[in-house]
Amino acid sequence: MAHVLVIDDEPAIRLALRKFLKEQNYEVSIAANSDEAFKVLEGDIVDVALVDLVMPKMDGIEIINRMKRMQPDLIPIVITGFGTITSAVQAMKAGAFHYLTKPFDLDDVASVIKTALEHRGLKEENRILRDQLHKEYRFAKIVGKSEEMAAVFDLVEKVAATDSTVLLLGESGTGKELVARAVHYNSRRKDKPLVTVNCAAIPEELLESELFGHVKGAYTGAIATVPGRFDSADHGSIFLDEIGDMSFKLQVKLLRVLQEQSFEPVGSTKTHTVDVRIIAATNQDLDRAVKEKRFREDLYYRLNVIPIRIPPLRERTSDIPLLTDHFIRKFNEANGCGIEGVEKAAMRVLMTYRWPGNVRELENMIERSAVLKKQGLIETEDLPEKISGMRDGDSATVKTAKMDVPETGISLRKSVAEFETELILKALEKTGWNKNKAARLLKLNRTTLVEKIRKRNIEKLIRRTGHNVQGD
Repeated sequence: MAHVLVIDDEPAIRLALRKFLKEQNYEVSIAANSDEAFKVLEGDIVDVALVDLVMPKMDGIEIINRMKRMQPDLIPIVITGFGTITSAVQAMKAGAFHYLTKPFDLDDVASVIKTALEHRGLKEENRILRDQLHKEYRFAKIVGKSEEMAAVFDLVEKVAATDSTVLLLGESGTGKELVARAVHYNSRRKDKPLVTVNCAAIPEELLESELFGHVKGAYTGAIATVPGRFDSADHGSIFLDEIGDMSFKLQVKLLRVLQEQSFEPVGSTKTHTVDVRIIAATNQDLDRAVKEKRFREDLYYRLNVIPIRIPPLRERTSDIPLLTDHFIRKFNEANGCGIEGVEKAAMRVLMTYRWPGNVRELENMIERSAVLKKQGLIETEDLPEKISGMRDGDSATVKTAKMDVPETGISLRKSVAEFETELILKALEKTGWNKNKAARLLKLNRTTLVEKIRKRNIEKLIRRTGHNVQGD
């Protein structure tokens, strides 16, 4: 129930408005002067205040100013018998929603209050939607609760508020562009453009013009002066994806932008100065590229101010159920499907597959399965052959043969741990989730197996698939 405060020094008006507004199902308080009004505001939340413009001690404009300081969301409506253009303007400047002159029709009062509350409701809805939008882009739709992603989120929060250059490192499909968006939309530049350039997708001879623009006649076909992406990103951010594929010639110009925030368009001698934050990304090992003289060392150090490594999906398998649920909901809505989830055995397959294409591969797989299945649970047989084929007890030799060492390098310790986890899961599954039998199958002491299960958090992993490990 909305709370209306009536402030008027005429008793007849106060009482008439209180009676009428109570009949309209409002909670009503009345005040004969500013002191009484402020006492009400100190003790309760007021939604709408009807304020007489001419009052003893303190006039209506002063009352409105102080009320707005006390309760910023309060909606003032001025009522007065001295209706002039000047007083109306003053009231509106002070934050009044509407202006009524005495004598007024009670139905008009009810209509204005209703409109005022609806207006505030719309403003609140818009605020909530904006908050939701910022939350949606708080981490740019990045889904994950694993320790590895929590570390990424923590780093993004720390660096977003700065203007420091960020270098995103990670394999293809890990979500580097999403992290770049998270950095931008959490920065002071969030209301300015975020311009994205894929350096590997644009031919080398066109990339310079694309980045820095060109003037008319700069080259054959340049029939007009065209601004570049750096011009478009002024006061915002530019995301240079696949920076490792940029030519040496362009690396020199980019280095100047980083150092001086200036450049010349192709065919021009006029210097453009910009205020741009640079976020770069690569799936290459830039250390190696520098040693092999494929990437400028000085540019590398300029870019590598704040490196953020995005972990591959195989290093955050605990996020797979969460990501899977997210993609199912996404493609159900997009394609009118009714997929209810993933069957337990199929989920076990998803969590043991190594995902060379990372999150992008998982997303594409879920979309394919949802479109083809349409309804019900995604089962093992609904998965692509290269994924579902792993359920048939692949040998250690076969699995090792399928492993690869990416260009960015690989952690031997983590890979061995992951492989060991896979073997333990396979042994437990084969023995009906029985620790004793699994230990015998793996030729381990039971206590050794139990310690490995505890250390690798395997029981928690198994519970996500709907099973429990038995002791006997």
